[in-house]
Amino acid sequence: MSIKINRLQHIGIPVTDIKKSEAFYNRLGFENVMNTTFQYNGGTGTVAMLQRDGIIIECYQMPEAELAEIRSRGSGHIDHIAFDVDDIDETFNTVKAAGFDILEEKPTFLAFWKQGTKFFFITGPDGERLEFNQVL
Repeated sequence: MSIKINRLQHIGIPVTDIKKSEAFYNRLGFENVMNTTFQYNGGTGTVAMLQRDGIIIECYQMPEAELAEIRSRGSGHIDHIAFDVDDIDETFNTVKAAGFDILEEKPTFLAFWKQGTKFFFITGPDGERLEFNQVL
């Protein structure tokens, strides 16, 4: 299989207090380069993309009804690792043809960044989630 992965696009971390997490990463030299909201199971979540040099950390806070699971973990949790790609549809078709376990029926659009982003996830052998992401 031949797919072009440019670089690590971001690391997604679910958080319980987005403001507290933003302040923490700001102290480490990360700058907030994007804030937005998203809808999930009838509630509104919040996303902050924090960048330092070529590293992007996506902190996201799920809607209140979904936070119990995150709060109950007791230790840190990285939700996914995202790879930057040039052509999300071509990548999707290549990964699908190779027989990987894809979680979406097609790439998903979110109104993140200036023109949006499209992405899809696959799972690894231990259930890890790997995202392929194209910022449009």
